[in-house]
Amino acid sequence: MSSHVRKAVVLLSGGVDSTTTLAVARHEGFQCHALSFDYGQRHRCELEAACGFAKSINVADHRIVKIDLGAFGGSALTADLDVPKDRGAEAMSHGIPVTYVPARNTIFLSFALAYAEVLGSTDIFIGVNAIDYSGYPDCRPQYIQAFEAMANLATKMGVEGRRIRIHAPLIDLTKAQIIKRGIELGVDYSLTFSCYDPDAHGRPCEHCDSCLLRAEGFRAAGIDDPAGP
Repeated sequence: MSSHVRKAVVLLSGGVDSTTTLAVARHEGFQCHALSFDYGQRHRCELEAACGFAKSINVADHRIVKIDLGAFGGSALTADLDVPKDRGAEAMSHGIPVTYVPARNTIFLSFALAYAEVLGSTDIFIGVNAIDYSGYPDCRPQYIQAFEAMANLATKMGVEGRRIRIHAPLIDLTKAQIIKRGIELGVDYSLTFSCYDPDAHGRPCEHCDSCLLRAEGFRAAGIDDPAGP
C-alpha cells in the first residue's frame, strides 16, 4: 500500500457549505490544510466558527490570512451598506446582491493556489454552490472551470504536467442536500455560522439572505438546525 499523503487546500469560511466541503475532502482521503481569510468583513463570527470547526476535526493545518478588501469596499460585507433583509426566493434568484464582494473567490482561490504549490498539492476544495448561491457570479460551474484552466497555465506545477484540480463538490446540490451530506459525514453544524449581519452579541439576524437560505435548507432537509434559530 502506498504511503503517499494526498494533500489538499480547503477554503474554510465557517459556514454550512465550507465546513461540509472540508468534511468531503477529508472523507475522500485528503490531508486537509484549511485556509481562511480575515478580509475586512463586517464581523468575525464566521471566522471564529471556522477556527472552532477546524480544531474540532483536527485538520493538518489551519491558516488565517489577513487581507483588506475593505480598502475597496463595494459590498455590504466590507463597507457601510445595508444588508438586504427578508428577500423572497424570487428576489434572491435575480440579479447580483449588494452582499457580493468583488472578485472575492478569485482572490481566495489565488491564495489557495499559491499555498497548494508550496505544499506540493494539486487539489483545492471550495464550497461554492450554483443553486442556493444568491446570484454570485463566482459560484458558477463556468467560473470554476475557467479558474482551473488558468491555474494550470499559470503555475510551475501545471506547466510541468502536474494537473491542478479545483474541486467544488457541492456545486450542483441544494442546501438541503448539502446539509444531509454533512450529517452523513458527521459535521457538527452547531459549530457553524452563516449570518451576514449578526447583532452586537454575535446572534444571527434571521432575516438576511444567508440566514434565510440556511433556515430553508434545514427545513427542507427535515433536520433541526443545531445552532438554533
